[in-house]
Amino acid sequence: MYEHDIQNTRHRNFRSCIFCLFLSLGMLQFMPIGGVLAMAGAYEEMKMDNSRIQIYQNNPRYWQYKDKPILLLGGSVEDNLFQIADLEEHLDFLKSVGGNYVRCTMSSRDEGNVWPFRKAGDLYDLGQWDEEYWRRFENFLKLTSERDIIAQIEIWATYDFASRWGQNPFHPNNNVNYTAEESGLPEKINDRPGYCENDFFWSVPAEKKLGTVLKYQQGFVDRMLSYSLKFGNVLYCMDNETSVTPEWGKYWSEYIKAKAIGTGVAVHTTEMWYDHLDKNPPIPHATFDDPATYSFVDISQNNHKRGQRHWDSVRLQMSRVDDNVRPLTNVKMYGADTGSERWFRADVDGVERFWRNIFAGASSARFHRPSAGLGLTEKAQANIRSMRILTDEMDIFTCATHNDLLSNRKPNEAYCMANPGKEYAVYFPNGGEITLDISALPTGVLRWLDIPACKWGEPETLTGGQKAILRPPGNGSWVALLKASGDDSEIP
Repeated sequence: MYEHDIQNTRHRNFRSCIFCLFLSLGMLQFMPIGGVLAMAGAYEEMKMDNSRIQIYQNNPRYWQYKDKPILLLGGSVEDNLFQIADLEEHLDFLKSVGGNYVRCTMSSRDEGNVWPFRKAGDLYDLGQWDEEYWRRFENFLKLTSERDIIAQIEIWATYDFASRWGQNPFHPNNNVNYTAEESGLPEKINDRPGYCENDFFWSVPAEKKLGTVLKYQQGFVDRMLSYSLKFGNVLYCMDNETSVTPEWGKYWSEYIKAKAIGTGVAVHTTEMWYDHLDKNPPIPHATFDDPATYSFVDISQNNHKRGQRHWDSVRLQMSRVDDNVRPLTNVKMYGADTGSERWFRADVDGVERFWRNIFAGASSARFHRPSAGLGLTEKAQANIRSMRILTDEMDIFTCATHNDLLSNRKPNEAYCMANPGKEYAVYFPNGGEITLDISALPTGVLRWLDIPACKWGEPETLTGGQKAILRPPGNGSWVALLKASGDDSEIP
């Protein structure tokens, strides 16, 4: 990406974000232009708060945190991680293998979890809080922040409002605050979470205007933000696998950003859609098509596909933000031998999806929790560690996908990232042999990374100005790293 393209993207993102925020706060119609510009300047200062995660200024496909660009890698035993008993040990272990990225659904669907509301007798009171739930959440935020681990929060845990609807405090039979008739909420629904048939997800003013319910939804979000806005390591996703009206996510994204600016900080939001993002041409999606509302795009549901088809679809998703470049995240990497459904498939699929996403230019990759993913099992540990070993030795933030430099390549045989003339990384999912164009490289040093072993091989010198045949030392997954001789530059 050229520097002027990056600058133009930043300016477009900034202008659209400012307009959206002021509109959501109802300010534009009352504020003189001088006031708008003054507040825009103030918001720009908030965005540049280096203690908070923000889009990397030099390459907006990635994130930066505490003045440095970061690549987000992770895996964990659970999705609602704040509810687990051995949280601190789990985070320490993730950090020890090179991880810095976790998912946090605000869910209470597992045994031993607590709900956010206090009970009044046999029923919940949606105006009163269960302090243990919020103590766990605050502790999670504190522990991740202390370890520089980025937490991607999902506000509305879709399955809690489908398969767990009968136990959910928002269910009209489970609280003292409203009845089914007063709220407009159903007593029974079909157990199909991704379809969002529950009118709970249609409460916003642009849809069914369920004001009685919306009041308590706002109360829950306000309570969550009273903790999370104090921490700079948080990204916000509105839902898990939703098919609801775009107005729902738009409302909550703007609500959260308005609350954030009211406390003097800026935050980043996205939405996660239920469909598998496999249409070409792609179907419309607000996260891609509405950058004023969503500053990054989560493409986790793309990770149901395999092999070359998966890569081609990742690249398609990347192209959808070319005109307004933003980070693409993968908070869920499906694939494990224990997977119960066809798209979860096998360990090898989870591993390959992890590497393909990063080599395609995504800003993050996290192994989904078992049984649908590898979590933080030994295989996940090795791949997180090896990805970090690799990216510690190269400046991935100045590289781009360059499969155009590969020839004699079979489908799903190899994938290339490069800054031509400086460094080249080629990922082999399972051995193979390809030809790499290194005509821009004078002389280079080649090393092979054995991914499962997390170990570099001995370096060898290659003469540039020609094509090089790359053949991994064995079967299985490998990465070749070729760097210009004498290139010991550090990541900016």
